[in-house]
Amino acid sequence: MKIEKYEFGVIKVNGRIYYQDIKIAGRQIFPNWWRKEGHFLYKEDIEDILKFSPHYLVIGTGAYGAMAVDKNLVDYLSQNNIQYYILTTDKAVKKFNQLLEEGKKGAGCFHLTC
Repeated sequence: MKIEKYEFGVIKVNGRIYYQDIKIAGRQIFPNWWRKEGHFLYKEDIEDILKFSPHYLVIGTGAYGAMAVDKNLVDYLSQNNIQYYILTTDKAVKKFNQLLEEGKKGAGCFHLTC
């Protein structure tokens, strides 16, 4: 499920345009993604995509990297051998597509604005 385009506030996946944050796991897109705290990512915010047992998780923290990631989530990912990438969303999109092309099973969550 390649991401075709990202720019501030907009992401295009499989020909469909989204204007709110999204999560991707397997062949599923979870649109209109809301977190417990707007600019903070907790494990419970992504429990649904972790159920897919991804080998990696790409986290797009926003155009300016404003979304912080909880240390407990990072610890969980490490303890469960899930490789993770915490990047600004433009770089996260590129990394997600690269890993996808390599055929690896993964997931991503993308904050589209700040």
